[in-house]
Amino acid sequence: MKQGLFRKAAAFEGNPLFERLTERKSSLYQRADDIRSEFARDYTRILHSLAFRRLKHKTQVFYNAAGSDHICTRIEHVSHVESVACTIGECLGLNTELIKAIAMGHDLGHAPFGHEGEKILSKLSENYLNKPFWHEKNGLRFVDKIELLEDNFRHYKNLDLTYAVRDGIISHCGEVDDNAIRPRREFIDLETEFLTAGQFQPVTWEGVVVKAADKIAYLGRDIEDAMSLGLLDRGNVKELEEMAGDDMEGALNTGVIMHSMIIDICRNSSPEAGIALSDEGLNTLTRIKRFNYEHIYNNPRLDPFVHYSELVLCELFMALSDVYDGEKTFERIHEAEAFYPTLMKTFGNYLARYVTLPGARIAIAGYERPECDNEKIYGALSTEKEFTQAVIDFISGMTDSFAISGYQELLRY
Repeated sequence: MKQGLFRKAAAFEGNPLFERLTERKSSLYQRADDIRSEFARDYTRILHSLAFRRLKHKTQVFYNAAGSDHICTRIEHVSHVESVACTIGECLGLNTELIKAIAMGHDLGHAPFGHEGEKILSKLSENYLNKPFWHEKNGLRFVDKIELLEDNFRHYKNLDLTYAVRDGIISHCGEVDDNAIRPRREFIDLETEFLTAGQFQPVTWEGVVVKAADKIAYLGRDIEDAMSLGLLDRGNVKELEEMAGDDMEGALNTGVIMHSMIIDICRNSSPEAGIALSDEGLNTLTRIKRFNYEHIYNNPRLDPFVHYSELVLCELFMALSDVYDGEKTFERIHEAEAFYPTLMKTFGNYLARYVTLPGARIAIAGYERPECDNEKIYGALSTEKEFTQAVIDFISGMTDSFAISGYQELLRY
């Protein structure tokens, strides 16, 4: 295979679109001795964010109820995506600093309990806000408006990532079975024009590679986890062995699938053809994905987890929604602490950073608001819809374990 084919089209300085790709919504503070590129700086800002740290306690596919050290969590999935995408990007001559930043941030703000949690929050959002919830759009919301980092002067500010990284996050949807993906040409307002998952392709080749890697990264690992949990019977295993015998040299595991797909993409991609698999590679990927949906993701043994997830998240939503009282909301949250101390205290401290209500009113209720120069996305809580959005944002940022502990507080009356 010929390496470096995409070097001239990559997101490096000299690319005619580079200035637009590195634009930020506002300027970051500067250090005179900083040696990082703009994309490398995005990578470390994501790495230091609280939302990234919480990925280690969020479900990928299988809820880790038994506390196994070997069941894939969302933070491990993110690492797999970064590994696959960077390997492909290095071969093709793309900007791996941009790839790393997009891969690192692509699942920030993903709901607790994996895609089941996402479906539940979408139902709640449609019922109460008349709009769907989808994790790619919520990821953009997190990096633009929710995640805060302390600057050199101890002020908390929004992440203010570059356009290229923000675009890669919202456009990473890996559930579209397209082959030969090419970046779109137009620069759009990501917040207002990107309305549905998969509506637009990424604007960079680097974003396209992360989108492809997201699909590759989870298939093999989900099979391994399903086997270790006993979800696959002998017939399923035989079917996998037959698939492996045809296409994967006798094995069908994370490493083999990743290697096979990475090499296939590197051999078949070009600026003219796009990021592409061979016909055989796409057929294999489709077969594995079909197998996973039939025997893993739709396995009836996961039904108790699905029902439990809905119970936990809906009860949390109702309990948090119940404390709304306009400008007196913080007093109501404080009163509810007597019954649900950790849940309400954490919510009050969260909410305090994003409202325009006077600090004195918040302090009286006992909540903390450090120096925050961020956008106050919930205003003065003047409408119930503003508050409902705050509740959904708060729940979407939870880890599985925090959501469960909050639900257990509700059970104590």
